[in-house]
Amino acid sequence: MDNKKNYAVMDGNTAAAYSAYAFTEVAAIYPITPSSPMAEKVDEWSAKGKKNLFGTTVDVIQMQSEAGAAGTCHGSLQAGALTTTFTSSQGLMLMIPAMYAMGGQFLPSVMHIASRVVTSNHHSIFGDHTDFMTCRTTGYGMLMSSSPQEAMDLAAVAHLSAIKARYAFMHCFDGFRTSHEMQRIETLDYEDLRGLVDQKALQEFRRQSLNPEHPTNRGNNVNPDIYFQCKEGANVKAEIVPDTIQHYMDEINKLTGRDYKLFNYYGAPDAEEVIVVMCSASEAVKETVDYLNAQGRKVGMVQIHLYRPFSVKHFAAAIPASVKKIAVLDRSKETGSVGEPVYLDVVTALNQAGRNDITVVGGRYGLSSKDTTPGQFIAVYDNLAKDAPKNNFTIGINDDVTHTSLDYTEIELPHPGQISCKLWGLGGDGTVGANKNAISTIGFIGGKYAQAYFSYDTMKSGGLTQSHLRFGDKPILSTYLVNSADFVAVHAPTYVKKYDVTADLKDGGTFLLNCPWSVEELEEHLPAKMKRDLARKHANFYIIDAAKLAAAIGLGKRTNNILQGAFFALTKVIPMDLAIEDMKKNNYNSYFKKAGQKIVDMNNQAVDLGVQATVKVEIPAAWADATDEPVAEPKNMTPFVRDIVMPLDKQQGDKLPVSVFQKYGVLDGTWENGTSVYSKRGVATKVPKWNPEACIQCNRCSMCCPHAAIRPVLLTDEEKAGVPDSFVTAPAKGLGKDAP
Repeated sequence: MDNKKNYAVMDGNTAAAYSAYAFTEVAAIYPITPSSPMAEKVDEWSAKGKKNLFGTTVDVIQMQSEAGAAGTCHGSLQAGALTTTFTSSQGLMLMIPAMYAMGGQFLPSVMHIASRVVTSNHHSIFGDHTDFMTCRTTGYGMLMSSSPQEAMDLAAVAHLSAIKARYAFMHCFDGFRTSHEMQRIETLDYEDLRGLVDQKALQEFRRQSLNPEHPTNRGNNVNPDIYFQCKEGANVKAEIVPDTIQHYMDEINKLTGRDYKLFNYYGAPDAEEVIVVMCSASEAVKETVDYLNAQGRKVGMVQIHLYRPFSVKHFAAAIPASVKKIAVLDRSKETGSVGEPVYLDVVTALNQAGRNDITVVGGRYGLSSKDTTPGQFIAVYDNLAKDAPKNNFTIGINDDVTHTSLDYTEIELPHPGQISCKLWGLGGDGTVGANKNAISTIGFIGGKYAQAYFSYDTMKSGGLTQSHLRFGDKPILSTYLVNSADFVAVHAPTYVKKYDVTADLKDGGTFLLNCPWSVEELEEHLPAKMKRDLARKHANFYIIDAAKLAAAIGLGKRTNNILQGAFFALTKVIPMDLAIEDMKKNNYNSYFKKAGQKIVDMNNQAVDLGVQATVKVEIPAAWADATDEPVAEPKNMTPFVRDIVMPLDKQQGDKLPVSVFQKYGVLDGTWENGTSVYSKRGVATKVPKWNPEACIQCNRCSMCCPHAAIRPVLLTDEEKAGVPDSFVTAPAKGLGKDAP
């Protein structure tokens, strides 16, 4: 680690917010997943008195909707205050009317977008480029970041350029994949940024604000005779933006030693096949390019940083003269179009640049955070290598209906010295929080490059969480899920029969199971598939009963520190004395002010227990040939549940082909009723039992039950006589005959 640089471990949201705070005087906010942490950080820093570049705290205004936040931005900017907002998806859609005004009136607005699906046939809270692609005609410039580091650096470029060019900007990065991915990054120094602000342009912006001391008006109604001329006359504003952006990229490059361009080329200087892409997939494509070129291929990639205004000059300069074929990847789908937005821009730009000798095809990937892997990118390059490459393709799915998909094979790229981990947790059990602390410890205290990404299901608390961690001595570009892990931990024992938790374990890897079973009881409780994997992969198998240990020291269900201690003890990624010291420091920072020293001491005891409490399991040789037992299907299961619901419930939805959804009429968003009855998570360590003597018959339990499993019923004498002996009943109390 270079001690002259300021390092921190943070996610993309925090990185973008850090730079945004420096240039912001007013933040108009309204929360929406996954952008909310940006506004929350700005609000927190303001409340704690953090100063921006102008020596003031940010004035944070929370509105009643995203439309209100955008309107506040418009008014605040017209009054001469540098104003910022943060949003995603439907929230961004509600801001569009005000964006047309801010963009058209050349106000230095900056919006930071954690990009996300806009609901269509199905609702999704996950990431793709659908939202910001709908804003292409608003007049906003659009800067794209691919990682937490870029989110910090290019957020600063967006604000600096907005002031200098007097132009509105969107700064976009992938929701969840970048917004919630944690990396060890280099932070920018506010003092360095202060000197980059164009003070003359800033004063001119303030001078032209709407002010009763020098009154004017703006945004008048006009007729057909002049509107067109004014719109076209604005071309001069857009024309200066690319060079302005590059100027500030160069300034950031001087500060950091990085190499930002409007369009960054990466790969063989004499490449013949090139992928054009933007945002987080760019990092994984770079890995793929290195892998293929090492095998003798001549491939490359162009990463788009400035998407609007699209500079033909700069784009053409980024394409090597040797290039014969280009594949453009879009993370959105514009139904009915002859091509997706980035594809159409690239085709047009090459035409205007006179590069009609290049064959261009387009494809879609990664909608709604669909994981996009090197194997899929190799399929894109293999498609380009064909005499007639497929156009309008998709990767990562099996489209057996309209046949758009490219066949691919998953591949594990070599990462010498890198350790990868996958941890299966339960929403609300502290696993994610513990892993965030662990990655911070490894990245900051241990001086390693570190990456953490957390995959949630939509059930949130009580739902499945999967933590994907990587760390090593070289920068990490793997912006996809861990599918070959050195260390796998399962923190909920019921998962062993529900999910295939050993599929991603490497040969010779370490497997930790948190369970209440003894070594002897594992024979009875572990499924045959898991036994075979552990034996055939020569796993180092450990168990721990974290729930029992937590209860014994008074921590109840909070097993996070115990399991974090076990994680460091088994992975040995950094010296244990450093790990223990930092874990206990985190305990003090987390609990002392809120709960006192006693709670700190209990959590410190949990760390010590976790380091020592794992039990090594000697895997019987017979497990290598364990045979599967018949699995009973749920009663009354419909074909829809069998073919769609059950695979989804087992985390196998990625394998379902398009034809299945067409067969059951799911394409328009229709879903069969009553399917939640088959969601038997079994994650509770204790199950409540109804006590008819204590029940006051308020029926609130039925109202709160998320799966409608509790259904109070009034029985007639005849119905009561027909129920089985195990069916418990109680006399109905009611309100009495005199009740109102």
